[in-house]
Amino acid sequence: MTRIVICGIRGRMGRLLLQLARERDDVRIVGGIGRAGSAGSDRAGDQAADATVVDIDHAPDLIANADVVIDVSAPAGTRALLDGAGDALAGRALVIGTTGLDAATQLRINELGSRSAVLTAANFSLGVNLLLGLAERVAAVLDPSAYDIEIVEAHHRGKADAPSGTALALGTAAARGRNISLESVRRDGRTSDTGARREGEIGFHAVRGGGIAGEHRVLFAGVRELIELRHEALDRAVFADGALAAACWLARRDAGRYTMQDVLGL
Repeated sequence: MTRIVICGIRGRMGRLLLQLARERDDVRIVGGIGRAGSAGSDRAGDQAADATVVDIDHAPDLIANADVVIDVSAPAGTRALLDGAGDALAGRALVIGTTGLDAATQLRINELGSRSAVLTAANFSLGVNLLLGLAERVAAVLDPSAYDIEIVEAHHRGKADAPSGTALALGTAAARGRNISLESVRRDGRTSDTGARREGEIGFHAVRGGGIAGEHRVLFAGVRELIELRHEALDRAVFADGALAAACWLARRDAGRYTMQDVLGL
């Protein structure tokens, strides 16, 4: 039995994790961390009838009873977790699915990796993680002077960051396949008089609307052909399933940094 605390328990993904965890006999949600009175709190309270929901000030005591913490909050929530419960997290596994984290937070996560097993993922879907490997391999094979890379992603109207963390992970994989850094070739959107496309650019384009769960397309555009890698999430449960699988796997690992590629043996 893997004992789990959810940071961001009142959010959409937190509530979904609660729901799916109840359908499994190998995990138990011992509680969650969330802001009092936040959106969805009534529903979260109903779903967490057998769990304790606390604010960040009381998180250390809750974490002491867990094997792993799953963070699906927001950048501010992740920073609060690391600041307010950093000592309590030492020796506990931590799964982070929050995207849009700044450099300072990333540094804190790296530091925690020396004391805890830490897994970060822009996306917990099996299909997306397979897509990451494919994007790197295709980029490594195709001539950069002959094939342009563009990444298009679409999400629901409430998503706050753009490009998505998954889109950036796909861009990083493609850049790695070409033995370059993403930041040296990244281009976010195009508008006005941009001039001709620079050779080697990796472009990003974000669509926001409705209830789109998540769609990602990696285009390798040549003069005579177009190669496209595409993934569409049909149900947000695919992300929660992956997060729970990652938590169970990580709870038995030594301190260090891990990814979904490690969980899936890729």
